[in-house]
Order: sequence, then structure tokens, then C-alpha cells
Amino acid sequence: MNNRKEILDLYFLDARSRLIDIAAFMDRVNRSEGQADFRYSQFLEALNELGGTSSNQAEKVLLTFSDPTEDPIPKATTKAACGAWPGSIN
Repeated sequence: MNNRKEILDLYFLDARSRLIDIAAFMDRVNRSEGQADFRYSQFLEALNELGGTSSNQAEKVLLTFSDPTEDPIPKATTKAACGAWPGSIN
């Protein structure tokens, strides 16, 4: 395992670039018109998982977008995945 400086040296610029891409995406969504969308709500919830220093942040972000149910649906309602679960855990 690399030390913190080595990890930052290797990955910082890539992570910085991705973060700027995310900020640009959010700017476009926030400037646009239209109804709220569950995907953006899930996206914002996933971002909240990144606020701390706890471990397993990647797992927590992935679970934010995942369908927690165990029973299969009878048939697909769309032709493609949308990247986020439209249901609610609560």
C-alpha cells in the first residue's frame, strides 16, 4: 500500500478533473428547467456520503444508487438501466 503522498501524487489530478466535471454537470442540471428527477436526488444523496472521513465511501455511494429489494420484478419496465433506483427505502 502506498502512503498518502504517493496516492495523492498518483491520483489527485484525475480526481480533481472528475470533481470539476461533476460541478459542471450540477451547474447544467440546476440551470435547466423541468420536473424533479429521482436520479438527481439520488446523486445528491450519494454526494452527501462523501462529506466525512469514514471508510467504505465507495460502497456507501454505490448503495445509494442500488435497489435494496430482494424480490425480482415480474418484467422489465424499460429497455435500459437508468443508473439509480427510483424507489424509496423509507
